[in-house]
Amino acid sequence: MNLSETLTAAANPEKALQMEKYMRNQFTFLGIPAPERKKIFREFIQSIDHTPIDWNFVHDCWHDKPREYQYIAIGYLIKFKKKLTINDIPVLKQLITTHSWWDTVDGLDELLGHLAYETPEVEAIMLEWSQDENFWIRRVAIDHQLLRKDKTNTELLAQIICNNFNDKEFFINKAIGWSLRDYSKANPTWVREFIETHKEQMAPLSIREASKYI
Repeated sequence: MNLSETLTAAANPEKALQMEKYMRNQFTFLGIPAPERKKIFREFIQSIDHTPIDWNFVHDCWHDKPREYQYIAIGYLIKFKKKLTINDIPVLKQLITTHSWWDTVDGLDELLGHLAYETPEVEAIMLEWSQDENFWIRRVAIDHQLLRKDKTNTELLAQIICNNFNDKEFFINKAIGWSLRDYSKANPTWVREFIETHKEQMAPLSIREASKYI
């Protein structure tokens, strides 16, 4: 069976309703639990040509398909993220802003983080994204350095976060907290000092999330 047939055969209408409700009924689902979906993905990825990235496949998964297809596309891009270049950023931005919600946006975040680490010129793009009118784009900019630990560009992190102070958007303030909380595992002193310096501008949610490990 091809990918579409395999996913359709694994569909569970009862679980689909639960997943759709969890996502506020914004998207349709086949109802495939994550472990089973990942197993299907592993089998699929072994059956395809690995070069180059098939953007037609990615776009096909992204448009007018149940949500599981978008998860498959994200897994595909993460698997082959080393093939991405700075020239692919406009396409990634389009994906981020299409059918946007935290599940796909945070999945795509890893790709921008990889590009920014491998290609320092991307950091300027992330700084620009931190002031984008679309808050999902700003969320990616805020969180793109997650898991960097001592390799985090703290100057860039601070600039991006400061560009998003006084924002009432939940997903932005949560992202600020997450980015600081993650970095606090490597440098709690820096995070503590950042919070102390900017506490009057930071949302309580951001401070609460950032302070979890310090």
